[in-house]
Amino acid sequence: MSTSALTHRVQVLAEAGHRHEEILTPEALDFIGHLAAAFGARRSELLKERTRRASRLASGHGLDFSIATAAVRADPSWRVAPPAPGLSDRRVEITGPPEPRMAVNALNSGAEVWMADFEDATSPTWENLVEGQLTLLDAIERRIDFTTPEGKTYRLGDQVATIVVRPRGWHLLEEHLEVDGRPVPAALVDFGLYFFHCAQRQIDAGKGPYFYLPKLENHYEARLWNDVFVFAQEFLGIPRGTVRATVLIETITAAFEMEEILHALREHSSGLNAGRWDYLFSLIKTFGHRTDFLLPDRAKVTMTAPFMRAYTELLVRTCHQRGAHAIGGMAAQVPAKDAEANEAALAKVRLDKEREAEDGFDGSWVAHPGLVPVCRSAFDDVLGGRPHQIERTRDDVEVTAANLLSVRRISDPPTQEGVRTNIAVALRYFDAWLRGSGAVALYGLMEDAATAEIARVQIWQWLRHRVVDRETVLRVLDEETAALGSEFPWARVEEVRTLFERTAMAKELPPFFTPDAYSRHLVRQTEARS
Repeated sequence: MSTSALTHRVQVLAEAGHRHEEILTPEALDFIGHLAAAFGARRSELLKERTRRASRLASGHGLDFSIATAAVRADPSWRVAPPAPGLSDRRVEITGPPEPRMAVNALNSGAEVWMADFEDATSPTWENLVEGQLTLLDAIERRIDFTTPEGKTYRLGDQVATIVVRPRGWHLLEEHLEVDGRPVPAALVDFGLYFFHCAQRQIDAGKGPYFYLPKLENHYEARLWNDVFVFAQEFLGIPRGTVRATVLIETITAAFEMEEILHALREHSSGLNAGRWDYLFSLIKTFGHRTDFLLPDRAKVTMTAPFMRAYTELLVRTCHQRGAHAIGGMAAQVPAKDAEANEAALAKVRLDKEREAEDGFDGSWVAHPGLVPVCRSAFDDVLGGRPHQIERTRDDVEVTAANLLSVRRISDPPTQEGVRTNIAVALRYFDAWLRGSGAVALYGLMEDAATAEIARVQIWQWLRHRVVDRETVLRVLDEETAALGSEFPWARVEEVRTLFERTAMAKELPPFFTPDAYSRHLVRQTEARS
């Protein structure tokens, strides 16, 4: 395919697909090249600092609120930007990959926001990524309507959710695009292609280019995003401050820098979100070597656990004191066909969303359109006709570093069921991910990469502290691998098992399963042609 760029030589190391030329235009690739040239080196340095900080924490250094940024936290005068068009009322947000069928269902679901997810809910095949950009472009242009071969019609309604895009995290690369022989940071690819093609279109439609930012570990990484936004707006002639970004607080280190993160992004900030599974995953990655951070079965680590309550209450207080939205965590239940099971699942969702609304959250996430009415009802009961409850500043909340780290209060040995569930879910998710699906219904829940991450690092932590022996894990792994192959004859059983052993049973814990698995299994490069 031709990749003649205007200034920066961007090479596409993949075969051209259907309509790819609409996204991978010379001008769009040039924009990606400018972003990579301006911010690639800085991103690399920040990732090196992640590694250095992880080593310090693993060697016994504590984690606390920074003295260096105390002035930011103590200054009562600053606020984030006011809510942007389409982001004032966010009581229900639905998430999912940018795939045409799911896009239409999400946009028509009745939720206020659709989070189009290039990160945890998308397996990053080149086809998925480019087609995801086409899906967003088609949705904004309202030309996404289609009929399946079976005769089912998907058509956008008159009122659709506001689109917010989640690009991949800073730690990932896009190996199908190169600048000067180096892969382009995946975050800049996902952001850049959407921004280039859709920012002005969204403004013309009365909304704007809005984003969710994943996996940030500190305010320096937030500041990098802010500088990317400033650069992109200036480069394309879009007014500064048009972008809005919500940050997922899903790492333990970011929990200690919520105010600093909002401050770094304040001209573009639209709030913070509480990401449960990734937060627990980060906790284990950061302190998995310590016995006082040994977690029980993940099903037992509810949002009412003391350290999780501290995290969410601090998030609400921080957001509201700075004029930002606080968005609650995911309800991943998939409505069941069995009426009794379905009612039990919905009751669980209802309790969770009622707690969030009463705690002060302004909205929350669901993974399935069938959960939208339940979430809406819980927030309607608290918000009434108001779009949010930012005015509720939660001055009653006081959270210390010890509160955020009080994991030992829920310590409990893992159960055999917990071991088996983690292995079964990780294997099944890995198989789906390797075959190109990033959002997978498993055991009544819509799972994404965050689930696989918490599942595999729990096995690693339990093995490290010998609360589960290696022979037990290998026996269950044998059984669940056989079950996977029996249930799905097309499953990539050997690759899946190897991936699990490499990421859950090695002496040293890989920070993420995705970078290595992506390079080994999902990159399909061909010689670039100019």
